[in-house]
Amino acid sequence: MWKRLRLTLDMIKFEHSIFALPFALTGALLAFRESGATAASWDPWRKVLWIVIAMVGARSAAMAFNRLVDSEIDARNPRTRSRHLPAGLLSRGFAWGFVAVSAAVFCFAAYQLNTLCFRLAPLALSIVFFYSFTKRFTSFSHLVLGFSLGIAPAAAWIAVSGSLDPRILWLTAAVTFWTAGFDIIYSCQDYEFDCAEDLFSVPRVIGVAGALRLAQALHVLMVACLLALVWSLHLGLLAIAGVGVIVAVLVYEHSLVKPNDLSRVNAAFFTMNGYVSVLFFLFWAADIFLLKPGS
Repeated sequence: MWKRLRLTLDMIKFEHSIFALPFALTGALLAFRESGATAASWDPWRKVLWIVIAMVGARSAAMAFNRLVDSEIDARNPRTRSRHLPAGLLSRGFAWGFVAVSAAVFCFAAYQLNTLCFRLAPLALSIVFFYSFTKRFTSFSHLVLGFSLGIAPAAAWIAVSGSLDPRILWLTAAVTFWTAGFDIIYSCQDYEFDCAEDLFSVPRVIGVAGALRLAQALHVLMVACLLALVWSLHLGLLAIAGVGVIVAVLVYEHSLVKPNDLSRVNAAFFTMNGYVSVLFFLFWAADIFLLKPGS
């Protein structure tokens, strides 16, 4: 059992929960800042604990579900045929059980947060599960994946405040464009396979060079959305500095990949985007805690 659980966590790249979690925690901190509540009345550690559990549960369920849905495609792709399900390292029954348990953990965590979170939990799961089918019929699959991560900061805002403030949707949009951009970069590796299998992806439609340019444009939109959020919530200089740092990391990320050289895609995808999310959280958390509104 423990061996299969360890293999499952490796299959879903559990450590990559870091991509969306800092944005969710930032959404929670922004909601706390806007509410004007004290730490005592907000009970922050309890909220943060259940937000983290909900995020991990939802992502784990979504990733395992994606591996199940894509297992036959993965078996035909030279890049992915060694994944756990195609290689026979895990049974489909165990993977389905993991999806069910992870989804239940997510719903329980949502219940612990507040009534609205619990009511929206099935919708959130539907969105993250729906992504797994999109590559079969639309090249907008990258944006669907982005939105699946983008709802995290809005969900965290709801977890803290019990309602949705439209201003946090700027952060949802930013995460959506950011994720779609780096997913397009990652999908360039499968250009020839997608063409052969009639799968939908941006690289297949506009080529690798065009896909990399579109990824750059999406990351520009991400930065624009972050600046709009800074303006709408009257954030301070540290938040603006954080956006500047993200721009620098993204510029370096795009310098790692060329249309004729995708050898450093993994560094661009995993390492650089981990830096983006963590640095974003650090700068914005510092702005929230250290600067008064408007400073």
